[in-house]
This record gives sequence, structure tokens and C-alpha cells, in this order.
Amino acid sequence: MSTIREIPPFHLAFPVHDLGAARRFYGQWLGCPEGRSSSEWIDFDLFGHQIVAHLAPGQAADHHNPVDGHDVPVPHFGVVLDWDDFHALAERVRAAGVTFVIEPYIRFAGQVGEQATMFFRDPSGNALEFKSFRDRSQLFAK
Repeated sequence: MSTIREIPPFHLAFPVHDLGAARRFYGQWLGCPEGRSSSEWIDFDLFGHQIVAHLAPGQAADHHNPVDGHDVPVPHFGVVLDWDDFHALAERVRAAGVTFVIEPYIRFAGQVGEQATMFFRDPSGNALEFKSFRDRSQLFAK
């Protein structure tokens, strides 16, 4: 049986079309503190993880896979949050007028791995998923 352990922060760099829009979305709407930046990129603290928005042309990929009756956008990234933090973020995103790709709901209800999840896109089209488990030991359960 796997145990949940403390993990080091991850680093993820991703493309954006507009640094100002990324600054508003990640900094103001999601509440991510800003770190270093330049005219080409911005570091953000995403719940203790370092994400870097890099100015880049092009569109985010638009592929979906079916999961629990929903079309899940691929690729996507996000963080597994505590239950209360998940719901607070959902309300903050909703209040900011962000459109959900998949509204917050309970996935795999009553099954192993039951979780709250939500998907939305940043202004450059990057898909984000945030999720939460009432029982975090279910994170890798089969």
C-alpha cells in the first residue's frame, strides 16, 4: 500500500499569449503570488509549486479524453488541494467570471478514488484541473 509523503515542489513552464492576462488570471483570480519576471516570462507560486508563464505564439492543444462522463481536456495541469481550499478556489474562480470547462463536481462518487474536481482554461487556453479528496490516501488508489 502506498503512503502519501511530502513531495518537493514541482516546476512547470507553459506557453501564454499575453503576459498581462496571465498576470491577472494567475495572480489576481487564482491568488498565486508572483515571483521573478521579465518581459518574456513570469514565475508564480501555485500552492507551493513553481509555474512559469512564458510568452509564446500558438494555441494550446485541444484534445479531450472521456472520464466519468466528461470530456477532459488534454494536456492539463493543476494541484490536489485540501477540501476547503478546493471549494474556496471554486468560488473565487466563479466570482471572477471564469468559464468552467467542467463545473466543480464529485467524480467517481461512492467509488475508490472519489474526488472533487473542476476544469477551466487560462486566457491563453491552457487547461487547469484542481481536485480534492476527502481522504487523501485515495490519491493513488486503484
